[in-house]
Amino acid sequence: MLELQPFWFCVLLLNFLGLLFVLNLILFRPLLRHFQKRDDAISGALSAAKEMNAKKEEALASMNRELRETRNKAKEIFEAVRNEGAQQQKAITEKANAQASDLIEKARGELKAETEKARQRLRSDVEKFSDEIVRKLVGA
Repeated sequence: MLELQPFWFCVLLLNFLGLLFVLNLILFRPLLRHFQKRDDAISGALSAAKEMNAKKEEALASMNRELRETRNKAKEIFEAVRNEGAQQQKAITEKANAQASDLIEKARGELKAETEKARQRLRSDVEKFSDEIVRKLVGA
């Protein structure tokens, strides 16, 4: 059987407790500090990543809002320019139509005057021809 000797038991117990104390100082506490630092670094990195993600989402939302506002302003400007262009086109068309009407009236007036001159010439020519015809008929 196994005999339990109190002296050796106390020596082994003191040896075990001493080794435990030394290992605690040399190994366990530095490992625990290292693990704690690593956990702190990981949690810090995670919180920084969450903060960056929140900032990214906020910046993205802000950018999308500004993009919508810019698109709306661009649409308004485009509509204003298009309306202004349509008004200018209408004004130019009306001016061109008025000028064309003036030219047509002027051309009609000139055509009337030339027609009247041609009629006057024809009347005088008709009178000459009729006089000549009558002379030839009477003189013949």
